[in-house]
Amino acid sequence: MSIQIIPIKAFNDNYIWTLINKNNKQAIVIDPGQAQPVADYMEEHDLEMTSIWTTHHHFDHVGGVMELQEHFPMTHIVAHSEHGVEEDQTIKDGSTVSAWGCSAQVWDIPGHTASHMAYVLDIDGQKHCFCGDTLFSAGCGRVFTGTIEQLYESFKRLNSLPADTLLYPAHEYTANNLRFGLSIEPGNMAMQQALERAESQTQQGLCTLPVTLEHEREVNVFLRAHEPSVITGVKAKTNIDNEERLTVFTALRELKDNF
Repeated sequence: MSIQIIPIKAFNDNYIWTLINKNNKQAIVIDPGQAQPVADYMEEHDLEMTSIWTTHHHFDHVGGVMELQEHFPMTHIVAHSEHGVEEDQTIKDGSTVSAWGCSAQVWDIPGHTASHMAYVLDIDGQKHCFCGDTLFSAGCGRVFTGTIEQLYESFKRLNSLPADTLLYPAHEYTANNLRFGLSIEPGNMAMQQALERAESQTQQGLCTLPVTLEHEREVNVFLRAHEPSVITGVKAKTNIDNEERLTVFTALRELKDNF
């Protein structure tokens, strides 16, 4: 199957991940917060948008859905019932959606919001996870309508994917997240190298994503809450009652909120 995955930039730092079937010039769009950049891309590349998938209800992820439906009236909307759009297929944990015969499993990964979903797409044995605002490269989403406990469990679930899984977060937050990570774990060479690379890419207007789960295990402090170096870094900045992973994870999120 010849599927290309490209980011369409929206707002200041959003990525609207787009799956393109090169054989039939069809496209599936994930989290279109803005309609115009998507419509422009479809026209420029002579593509037919056939489906929209959403991960959560925030405006910068669903704000362009209605307008795109007007542009492309045959578009099939895939969403959770709480995503605030008129979906054609209502998804929940365990649902399956299809991309031209390739199967995507729907995972419930709450925390950032209570009804946040991920799409784990298998293309020729390679997993591609569209994780919205739950996991960012070197970081995680703020807690809004979900809970920190949910976010922690969602990270555990995402961490159960194969190491070579490609992760597609929805924002370009990589460099800033790595700066925070280095404030906790200053001796992490993988983070230092990743920050140098991310800064170079962003200065050139290039996307730092996707990233592998294996990479994130080295540079994402929220996946490293069990590491002694992370625990030491947290203790240097705030008081924690114990060294349990959830306690450290919670402290990291609070520290990032004020970074």
